[in-house]
Amino acid sequence: MGNSLMTFLPFLIILLLFVPLFLNGRKQRRQMQETQAMQQALGEGDVVITTSGLRGVITDASYEETIDIEIADGVVTTWLRAAVREKVNTDAADATPAVEDTKDDADETASTSSDAKVTPSEGKPIIH
Repeated sequence: MGNSLMTFLPFLIILLLFVPLFLNGRKQRRQMQETQAMQQALGEGDVVITTSGLRGVITDASYEETIDIEIADGVVTTWLRAAVREKVNTDAADATPAVEDTKDDADETASTSSDAKVTPSEGKPIIH
């Protein structure tokens, strides 16, 4: 009885080592396919972040392998589609109401809440 268990022990150990590797490989393959699908679906006006951390707006996506990204006003650079890490969801930023910076609103807010501080930078998007 003990001898037959010792015969199957190496196979059991090998099986226990390769099952997690197999499952991890499937997960990575699925993530890679999702990323490639996102890169191929990019269009003009999409806000993207590259693998190097550069954020910009796509100005031309008519080529199969490359896209043009505007990284500052009037500064357009050409990138491989594969260099795009993620597409930024701009819908969440559009859904937040804009804060108008008026003197009367600032005075009312300061008088109603002692903890609230109104600064000129409120209402502007924070870029990370």
